Amino acid sequence: MTSLEELTINKKIISHLQSLGIKELFPPQEQAFGTGVLEGSNLVLAVPTSSGKTLVAEICMLKTILDGRGKALYLVPLKSLAREKYSDFKKYEELGISIAMSVGDFDSSGTKLGEADIIVLTTEKADSLIRNKVDWINDIGIVVVDEVHLINDRSRGPTLEMVLAKLRQMLETQIVALSATISNASDIAEWLDAALVKSNWRPVPLSEGVYLDGTIDFENLETNQRSIKNIRRVRKEEIADIVCDTLDEKGQVLVFVSSRKSTISMAKRLAPFLRKYLSDDALRLLVQIAKKIGNKTSAPEISKILGKLVASGVAFHHAGLDNQERALIEDAFKENLLKVIVATPTLAAGVNLPARRVIIRDYRRFEQNRGNHPIPILEYKQMAGRAGRPKYDKYGEAVLIAKTEDEKNALIDHYILSEPEEIFSKLKSQSALRAHLLAAIATELTNNRKEVDELISNTFFASNNEQRKINHHVSSAIEFLNEGRLIETTPSDLYTATALGKRASRLYIDPQTAIMFRDILSESETHTIFGILHMICHTPDQPVTYIAQSEIEDTEVFIEDHFKELMIEYPDELDTGYTEFLGEIKTARILQEWILETTEKDITERYNVGMGDVHRFVQSAEWLIYAASEIARITDCPGHIPSLRGLRSRLKYGVRADILELVNLKGIGRIRGRMLHNQGLSNLTELYKIPVEELARIPTIGTTIAESIKKQLGVEVKSSTPHIEPIEDTEDSDSIQTLLEDFTS
Repeated sequence: MTSLEELTINKKIISHLQSLGIKELFPPQEQAFGTGVLEGSNLVLAVPTSSGKTLVAEICMLKTILDGRGKALYLVPLKSLAREKYSDFKKYEELGISIAMSVGDFDSSGTKLGEADIIVLTTEKADSLIRNKVDWINDIGIVVVDEVHLINDRSRGPTLEMVLAKLRQMLETQIVALSATISNASDIAEWLDAALVKSNWRPVPLSEGVYLDGTIDFENLETNQRSIKNIRRVRKEEIADIVCDTLDEKGQVLVFVSSRKSTISMAKRLAPFLRKYLSDDALRLLVQIAKKIGNKTSAPEISKILGKLVASGVAFHHAGLDNQERALIEDAFKENLLKVIVATPTLAAGVNLPARRVIIRDYRRFEQNRGNHPIPILEYKQMAGRAGRPKYDKYGEAVLIAKTEDEKNALIDHYILSEPEEIFSKLKSQSALRAHLLAAIATELTNNRKEVDELISNTFFASNNEQRKINHHVSSAIEFLNEGRLIETTPSDLYTATALGKRASRLYIDPQTAIMFRDILSESETHTIFGILHMICHTPDQPVTYIAQSEIEDTEVFIEDHFKELMIEYPDELDTGYTEFLGEIKTARILQEWILETTEKDITERYNVGMGDVHRFVQSAEWLIYAASEIARITDCPGHIPSLRGLRSRLKYGVRADILELVNLKGIGRIRGRMLHNQGLSNLTELYKIPVEELARIPTIGTTIAESIKKQLGVEVKSSTPHIEPIEDTEDSDSIQTLLEDFTS
């Protein structure tokens, strides 16, 4: 292996990396640095997980910054990855390099984005900043694109592609794109005018196999060797035997299943077998984590179940969990406290969480309108690539589960021995193309068809489609924007965005959403809260939940009772969009329950959703309510604005209107706000008058919060105030045994 000292980079970088234990380069890293990437050339690095992609990008970023060539922009597809990379890059602050992050709902404290050397953004946030014309964009010297193969993703792909196309048109900047191993990585490299380094090398060798009747048939694709491992069958649950086989050798296990429901049921089935693998110290720490997750009486039932499972050494993980729960689980697994995580495939793309053995129990997934279908090979490879913990494991194992000999052979041929699928642009989606062309026109990046075509020529879509097809899609999008009065075309064929088009672009909403808001609000003199909430849920921008068969009748009864409030035309039961409409109604009801202060426990159990879902629905709806008020403002519909602004605040805090004044105080949420109101303290004047000692005695308040309230109101607080602990709304389970007994019961 090549030594770090052989690289032509600043000696401070080398010394710092050596202090972190990095002294030699992996083979793919050697290849990467042999391409001219350190001199500013573009690079596509397509190698497996844990093979050193990020270090190549980091060294290139550091060199760019220390050589004075500009800032580094690091693009990621997910907020969880952004937070992980931001924390990881903080290690370079010792070199005098500043780091900042923005992911939409969270900005890193301290350094402002424009003042930072390394800026970590989600692709959506980067797109928004480009639309808002931030001046520091021109100072970027290098762009690193993590998980560039997600251009193939229908939801995130078009934005990633257009962000790169815009940056390439605006700047002369270096691009380093990091990818999993894909069949047509050369197409990505050709599109980006980049050198390609493609390798299957891993620091921890990976064996991929299929389990059937107590035996795993393994294939090691690097060595072309086959091996067989026998699993001792001593438990009724086969997966438990495969899991415990790894735990016996002091490894950890990730189990991937197809649905949220399956993550919970599988974790429950594994929990009874894990006690012997947990030390007393580990158990004590797990109980502390369990209390943080499931010990509040107001906690949803799913959180209570998760807490009890965590105390047993296993956790489930899916998008329905809230951010704190996911962070606690991921950290406990990284610290080797949790032995097993049962997850949906979202975990494989979300964070760097390797394990000795990865078990892919379900290779089929159910999707509405498609039924059960096999997952893509690329998705399987993403999950399998999590096997093998660098620095801890000498090998990693990925295991599929078969029920018959024929199925086993089919799985080996299709998933283990096959190359991942080629990836393609998803920019042909009309909704995506409209939004991005509107943004380009609104920011004056493109002012006519020639400039639009030049922008599109920088996309991956243009590099692998016929010109005739490209022209058709672009013309259709321009026509839509013209007809929707989002842009105007002058007699000399120049494009200009209207006031509505400019605001829609800067609000980062779908053009169709802006048109719908304009039309509905201008036609309606009045509205109800539920009518507005459903209008929001009918937009293409709002995530909505699914409707289960068992929920249809109740939802239809609700619609009959609230029919006059709807601002959207009611579809016929036979229409293809009817079930989606019912899902919109269900989501609007969840939002309504939230602002009526219904407990998290009741919302999640009544509507069969997770708190992570509820928070996602609420955050998106809050922004769309703001967008609706802005559209109302610029389209001369002022009568709606006060109600929309009040509704936005209610969504933000999850409260009724009567305590909005209270929850604007720091430290006062929906529970404390309602408690104060119930005590007759309904406004800031009454809070100002009440003695701090009396305020502190109110349940859930206590001395610290009481003093904070008084200081916010400008009252000088004496230090002699007696300390009163708040009455917490929690259950107290002191012992490991209590939690374990709760679980088994």
